[in-house]
Amino acid sequence: MTPREFSDRLAKRARRAGVALEPSIVESLAAYYQLLEVWNKKINLTAFPLSEGQDEAFDRLLIEPLVAAKHLQSTHGHGRPHGAVLGVRPRLLDIGSGGGSPAIPMKLAIPSLVLTMVESKTRKSAFLREAVRQLGLADAAVETARAEDLLTRSDLHESQDLVTVRAVRVEQRLLVHLQAFLRLGGRVLLFRTVSGADTPPLVAPPFVYEATWTLVDSLRSRLVVLRKML
Repeated sequence: MTPREFSDRLAKRARRAGVALEPSIVESLAAYYQLLEVWNKKINLTAFPLSEGQDEAFDRLLIEPLVAAKHLQSTHGHGRPHGAVLGVRPRLLDIGSGGGSPAIPMKLAIPSLVLTMVESKTRKSAFLREAVRQLGLADAAVETARAEDLLTRSDLHESQDLVTVRAVRVEQRLLVHLQAFLRLGGRVLLFRTVSGADTPPLVAPPFVYEATWTLVDSLRSRLVVLRKML
C-alpha cells in the first residue's frame, strides 16, 4: 500500500467515524502502521492481515482509538471538556499493550498524554520501545510486566487519570488491581467488541458505571467507561 493509498483509506474510514485528522497525525499513523506491519512478520503482534489494508484492521487498530480520543476531548453531559477534567497532562496506563493499539494512536491524537504501556512479553515490549523511538513519542514508556506486578510500585499508586484495557478478560480481580493505579475520579476505558456486554457484570465500589460510547458502527464496537469514585 502506497503512502497515498494509506492516507486516502485512513481519511475515508475516519470521516465515516466522524473524526477529522490533521496531516501530521496521518503521517505519524502511517509510520506506526508500517512499523507494525514489518514487525508483525517477525512476531505475532496482531492477527489482522496488515499488508492487505483491510477496513477492519484500520478500524480496530487506528479508528477505534482515534474515536476514543475524540470522546475524551469532547464535552460531556455537564458541559465541561473531558480534557479539563483530566488535567493539562493526563496520565494513561495501557494494560496488555501488545502491538500498541489503542495506546499509540491515542497518544498521537492527544500528545499531552503521559503514556505508560504495560506488556508482559519481552519481544512485544521491544516493538513498543522501537515504536516510541521511531515515532519520537515524548513522555511515553514501556514496562515489561503484568499489571499485578506493578502493584508494588508506589510511584504508580493512584497516579493515573486513565487506564485502557483491550483484548484482556475483565474480571473483578483485574478491576481491583486497576483501581490501585487510578486517582480519585480516574477512568477505566474498556474497549469492547460486539460480543462484549455494554456494562461489565462485576462493577463494584470503588467503580461506578459512567457511560458507553460508540466507536465504530459497522463493527458494533463500544467503549465502556468506569469511574473510580471512592
